[in-house]
Amino acid sequence: MYTLAAANAMVSTIGMILVYVVIFGGFWFLLMRPQKKEQKRIAQMIAEMEVGDTVLTTSGFYGVVIDITDDDVIVEFGSNKNCRIPMQKAAIAQVEKTGE
Repeated sequence: MYTLAAANAMVSTIGMILVYVVIFGGFWFLLMRPQKKEQKRIAQMIAEMEVGDTVLTTSGFYGVVIDITDDDVIVEFGSNKNCRIPMQKAAIAQVEKTGE
């Protein structure tokens, strides 16, 4: 049989475990979940990118998408038609569709 002290220790241990579970669940809900949603939104935006769309790069440059491959895009910057730079899709921060 359990003594009163052993029962109190077991209840205290279970209480501490529940507190840690609640704290971890709160951190997940407040920090990790929104980050995963944002990553999904960005991945969808890049997947829907088409030739002719205007993009904003992570470095702050606006350009027009000229060509798209699996991992890279070729972006034309400015009114000079000779300024075409290949870059990774991960460097795209925002996409504006041509019709919008």
